[in-house]
Amino acid sequence: MTLASPCLAQATVGTTRPATTDNAATRPANASQIIVPTPRQLAWHELEFHAFVHFGLNTFTDREWGDGTEDPALFNPTQLDAHQWVRVFKTAGMKQVVLSAKHHDGFCLWPSKYTTHSVKNSPWRDGRGDLVREVADACRAAGLKFGIYLSPWDRHEATYGDSPRYNEFYKNQLTELLTNYGPIYEVWFDGACGEGPNGKRQVYDWAGYIELIRKLQPQAVIFSDAGPDIRWIGNENGYAGETNWSMLRRDEFYPGAPNYRQLTSGHEDGTHWVPGECDVSIRPGWFYHTAQDDQVKSLADLLEIYYRSVGRNAVLLLNVPPDRRGLIHENDAARLAEFREVIDETFKTNLARGAGASASNVRDNSSDYAATNAIDGDRQTCWAVDAGANSTTLTIDLKDACTFDRALLQEDIRLGQRVRAFALEAWDGHNWQRIAAGTTIGYKRLLRFPATTTRRVRLLIEDSRRSPVLSEFGLFKASDRETHCE
Repeated sequence: MTLASPCLAQATVGTTRPATTDNAATRPANASQIIVPTPRQLAWHELEFHAFVHFGLNTFTDREWGDGTEDPALFNPTQLDAHQWVRVFKTAGMKQVVLSAKHHDGFCLWPSKYTTHSVKNSPWRDGRGDLVREVADACRAAGLKFGIYLSPWDRHEATYGDSPRYNEFYKNQLTELLTNYGPIYEVWFDGACGEGPNGKRQVYDWAGYIELIRKLQPQAVIFSDAGPDIRWIGNENGYAGETNWSMLRRDEFYPGAPNYRQLTSGHEDGTHWVPGECDVSIRPGWFYHTAQDDQVKSLADLLEIYYRSVGRNAVLLLNVPPDRRGLIHENDAARLAEFREVIDETFKTNLARGAGASASNVRDNSSDYAATNAIDGDRQTCWAVDAGANSTTLTIDLKDACTFDRALLQEDIRLGQRVRAFALEAWDGHNWQRIAAGTTIGYKRLLRFPATTTRRVRLLIEDSRRSPVLSEFGLFKASDRETHCE
């Protein structure tokens, strides 16, 4: 199936401009209108698993939030090796690295022209280092994408709180990062905001920041609490909602603090495509602390996070903080490698591949939308049903009895997110027995259930906003190491 599919007649391309400047003509006329991702959002979905890196003066002061008075001379990671970081991340299956280029203390990991509070005044690399460049180059060499986090809150900068002057300062730093380090694929913001030295609260020029990013790095997705491109999932546990729509009624979050519960589940009748990203740290803190070396998340913890983030239509952004040497600690690296081995073992063999497939409905009775497209391993093809058929079934004949305890479902989100409710059934020789059920699917849904042995499996799409379009269906048997964690 190509993007010229007749199914696209039902879709409206979502916008990614700031909510305060959106044209109402781009919004759906009713709750059943279909919103679809932009190309940059679709590419972001397909990455699935990213690394977040918090590293800076806090690493050396043993703090989480610095106050901006720290001496840059404290920053001296004598064994720093960005290529080691990237090797660890790539082994873990991560596809992108988002670097905290400046945290709230204002210390810059690149030699910014606009402040003295940076690596240029540290002993690291004799004051000639540029960590942003080293990480960007290491990512490019390994085939990983690169993103940046630039804290809007700067507790060192004297102009903070003088809103016009600080916004100019911030845009200057943002311009440095967006023009000197090659392609940037994600720009990450949080909403941290405080008073400046003048006692006034800083008012951020979000519209101006976004406009600058669109101009300098048009392929980059922008993360903040409620978008414009990607939303926070509403917690730092790494868990998306059991129901997780990629759409959001984004204007409801401007201005004011976000409703965290709604961010976790999204909005079925959302006006914009704003999928969720789950940020969580592999350790209790976001920065490295020696006392936490034995508190790296367990394999069971990471698997639970994976199934409740990537497995619930979200992207996982896992923070892995380098230590004071400038290396990913051995404990973190070993756990990440173990995690990837188990995930690969579990999803190595799709038991539904090569099976027989039939459906209660196929759009236009066309082979372009045949049931077998859902099990061919090609996300560019799909099983689709006739317009108006909002419930349907897909039956898989495995040819021989197989044992499985995991299932994968993927909608073709190029045509929007549609499914509201579904169930999975197994034939016991006499009747269909329900073994799992869920609400939303989206880009990817992973199900866990007790081991089941059968030859025939049936997927019931019980309710859908519009006619379902499924690109992938799979059945798997979990690694023994995974089941031992449960």
